[in-house]
Amino acid sequence: MENKVEKQIEIAATLNKVWSALTDAEKFGAWFRVKLEGPFVEGEVSRGYITWPGYEHLRWTATVKEMVPEKLFSFTWHPYAIDPAVDYSTETPTLVEFRLEATANGTRVTVTESGFDKVPEARRAEAFRMNDNGWTQQMKNIEEYVLGEK
Repeated sequence: MENKVEKQIEIAATLNKVWSALTDAEKFGAWFRVKLEGPFVEGEVSRGYITWPGYEHLRWTATVKEMVPEKLFSFTWHPYAIDPAVDYSTETPTLVEFRLEATANGTRVTVTESGFDKVPEARRAEAFRMNDNGWTQQMKNIEEYVLGEK
């Protein structure tokens, strides 16, 4: 099994517009389907609730690692942490990195989630599979959001 998921998409929009969709908590929440309790702040924990139908009972918890304007937004989290009876805080989180690059037609977004080798073996394959599928969907979501934004 691989240790990381990587997805890429080119969006016909400016770096600034894509950066805003990634790092403005309200905009991020709209396309990622999470209601966040406050803004993203480097070095701080971001919390909220998932808004995907059927997952509304799940808490979103991620620690913002880096915010390099129009280049890199990263956070750590516990992948596919969907069992409310499990305390995932003892696990090593994975690292999610969004890298932005200007292109002739807009902005290339590359998302990489790494560190699956540290996920407990009992749930590693499922976490990888679900997040691999999830990032495919999320790349479509951010593109639709950015292109539909006024």
